[in-house]
Amino acid sequence: MTESAERVAVACPSCSPSLETVHEVLTTGGGHATIRCTECGHTHKQQLESTTEYERDVVVSQDGESFTATADVPEGEQLAVGEEFLLDTEEAIVTARITSLELDGERRVEETTAEDVETIWTRAVGNVSVALTLHPKDGTHDETESMTVQVPGDYEFVVGETDELGGEEFTIEGIHIRDDAVGYDYDKLDFDGDGAFAKDIKRLYARDESSSAWSAW
Repeated sequence: MTESAERVAVACPSCSPSLETVHEVLTTGGGHATIRCTECGHTHKQQLESTTEYERDVVVSQDGESFTATADVPEGEQLAVGEEFLLDTEEAIVTARITSLELDGERRVEETTAEDVETIWTRAVGNVSVALTLHPKDGTHDETESMTVQVPGDYEFVVGETDELGGEEFTIEGIHIRDDAVGYDYDKLDFDGDGAFAKDIKRLYARDESSSAWSAW
């Protein structure tokens, strides 16, 4: 140990669990450090707040358009496709879901660290547009219409249940899940009771329940 060794003040689980004592940092890595209490000599692992952050480009896709912002990512932070985070932009605070991670040389991966990522590709999921294929109540499919509905990302659609949005009433018959969604066993849901959040949905298939004549929204 040299005099230049890093020291931190944290509680010691051995001699001072409720009060901070001075610890020497022995090793760091993976977001945790091995430290030794200078009072009793007890050595233990501790997650320390990172003092280093990396400014990274973030590309946000929303309703067919995209814009670029930046985010400060703490050292050692693990990033993965499907994760969501709040992004503070000049226009607003956006809930963004990671869709791809770009490394040096334009290589794309599904998992990496703050140190290695160069560009974080995302999709805004706070409020989303969901594609909807609607067919007549009589069951014919040759007169289907395609449209979109605007809903909060956490709005849930359930197969077999009826929704009323945009002045139209329809019953969900099938849900096509997005590639970047996590936690689903299948990419197509079509059993009654199957549900998904709007931010996870690529397309809805539904039966028109409105009494009005067919018309575009």
